[in-house]
Amino acid sequence: MDLGMFWAELTSRPDFWGFVSIPIVAAVVTWVHVWMAMQMVFYPVHYVGVLEPFLGWQGVVPRKARKMSNILVDKTLAKIGTLSDFMRKMEPERISEQVAKAVAARIEDYVDDLMSEQSPVLWANLPRLVRNRVYNHARGQLSKVMGAMMDDIIDNAEDLVDIREMIGNQVEADRSLVVRMFMEVGNKELAFVIRASFWIGLAFGLLQMVLFYFIPAHWLLPAYAAVLGFLTNWIALSMVFRPLKPVRIGPWRFQGVFLRRQNEIADKFAELAASEMLTIGRITREILVGRQSGKTKLLIKKHLAPMLESPVIRTTLQLAMGPDGYAGLKSSIAEKSTAMALDPLEDEAFNKDRAKFLSRFLAERTRALSPEEFQDLLRPAFQEDEWIFFVLGAVTGFIAGSLQLALGFQ
Repeated sequence: MDLGMFWAELTSRPDFWGFVSIPIVAAVVTWVHVWMAMQMVFYPVHYVGVLEPFLGWQGVVPRKARKMSNILVDKTLAKIGTLSDFMRKMEPERISEQVAKAVAARIEDYVDDLMSEQSPVLWANLPRLVRNRVYNHARGQLSKVMGAMMDDIIDNAEDLVDIREMIGNQVEADRSLVVRMFMEVGNKELAFVIRASFWIGLAFGLLQMVLFYFIPAHWLLPAYAAVLGFLTNWIALSMVFRPLKPVRIGPWRFQGVFLRRQNEIADKFAELAASEMLTIGRITREILVGRQSGKTKLLIKKHLAPMLESPVIRTTLQLAMGPDGYAGLKSSIAEKSTAMALDPLEDEAFNKDRAKFLSRFLAERTRALSPEEFQDLLRPAFQEDEWIFFVLGAVTGFIAGSLQLALGFQ
């Protein structure tokens, strides 16, 4: 049969327009259901519906925010470094200097508060010369004490902070954070999946048209569409993460699109992690008031107590406050120091400045991850619930095929 006769046969079909529209419908429907699936992965951030979780929907990623953050910590951050490593890259000497500078500026207020809690009348009635001696001694010891204390905190950071819990609590309180992390890190891959779905759908639509030409049973049209919808989504998602390592076929080089951008993605991930999840302010707050804050206060007390141990100061304070008051002062100083440290370390400009140093370190380590390790940065967002993605393709394809059969194949 020549092309002319073939074309004449096609145009004489009563279902001609329905038949030739198969590839276009397949392409458009595939694009729509892949776009819809991508939205369902991330949105809505909060549950929308009634009788949760039965009649409504919440994006897969925000619904499993803590689990996603745990995977991120276990499979990516844990392979990049420890919390001690992260803090050392933020120049601990600058951190202790920031606190010492802020405390020194208000040293008289802090000392007065501490002393007034223990012996307000006696402290208020001490000669100004004696009080100045205490102020100056505390001010003079501050930088040295803060530096040693920061070194000790960093050395023991893993015992003072559960980084998994810290980030998990953070993303549970702000589920949009983990969505933003995945969206910004994988924005080009998500856009690629949606774009590629149109062309994959078109290619499968042409195959569907050929199959329908040779096997024109009408009931097969929605069946073809369902199978091809499933396969389209599977192929589109696979192209993001597979193959893991570059594969050359002739002049062409193939690798998952996410993995090809490892260096670029590493930089973006590092920037987000350093500026939003691992800021010195967040880490310090967890150290000072988190679950292990009792250990922190003992460590602080160990370092700050010597400030009160010089012979002159100890004698002065014991005379002014008595042995019991002096002992109480040494205990309360650890409690007060928490508030002293938090404010200067939660300063936004200081956190941004420190984040630059950590970001460089995280980017360097993320670039060095193997493809198997690197895929875990984004893959977990899809892996556990990717069957929803595939089933959605099959169901949407079946519905579109059924409508096409009803409207174009009378």
